[in-house]
Amino acid sequence: MQALVHGKLDEAGLNPAERALLDYVSKVTEAAYRTTEKDVQTLRDHGWTEPQIAEAVYITAMFAFFNRVADAFGIPPQNYLEMNAVTK
Repeated sequence: MQALVHGKLDEAGLNPAERALLDYVSKVTEAAYRTTEKDVQTLRDHGWTEPQIAEAVYITAMFAFFNRVADAFGIPPQNYLEMNAVTK
């Protein structure tokens, strides 16, 4: 869990399907307009279904939306991970 919290995907013990999904949502987060049909096919090839891929995109988009709204209103980070002792 610590590796994921700190963004160290290579150390997180992810299986290839999980890693492919996280790589995809990273791309969606950073530059959604650069995603391609090939990216989605890679997820299908790893066993992800259309509803699962769509859900991953929706969740990623919602996080981005809420983060931008919070930033726009100057809401400080809530430190949820620290409050739940995930990073300790």
